Amino acid sequence: MCSLLCGPLAWSAAAAGEQRDSQPRDVPSLMTMMAKVASREDPFTETKTVAMLIRPLVLKGTLAYTRPDRVEKHVLQPYEEHLVVQGDHLTLSNQEGTKRIAVKSHPLIWSFVEAIRASLAGEVAVLRQLYHIKFQSTEAGWTLTLRPLDRQAAEHLTSITLTGHGDHLNTVDIREAGGDRSLMQIHEPTS
Repeated sequence: MCSLLCGPLAWSAAAAGEQRDSQPRDVPSLMTMMAKVASREDPFTETKTVAMLIRPLVLKGTLAYTRPDRVEKHVLQPYEEHLVVQGDHLTLSNQEGTKRIAVKSHPLIWSFVEAIRASLAGEVAVLRQLYHIKFQSTEAGWTLTLRPLDRQAAEHLTSITLTGHGDHLNTVDIREAGGDRSLMQIHEPTS
């Protein structure tokens, strides 16, 4: 379930090129950098390793973020799907139709969504409310690992690990308790 919802949501943006050269030294400085990003759209490649599948599923598409709370994942290959989270609403459209849910009415989904949205928005207080946070930073980049505080969430989700450089998110690695994994690589546009 998390790889369906979190993987698509997991993305951030770069604001000014000069910020990309500096690394945050702690969680508050990372959140300050992320909070300055107004919007961004980047291509992604996501590899989902699911126990039920013989081989990994590789998705390609675009990921967009607009402050304060809009995240869009548009899968273009190997099928077409559009997922939008804005405010408390999640909308998923594909060949089977469109489904809408109120995120906060589903505590587990809400927890997953907030891990990504709060990271993108720079809302460290929200992250601390829901997750154990581990942060590492080197000249090469930073790593933010989130582990759920809620026991119900921990039954489904082992961790979400975000890596990046400056204010750009490079990867999102979602590991589920059952062994499934989603690894999303966010590519900078080649313009």
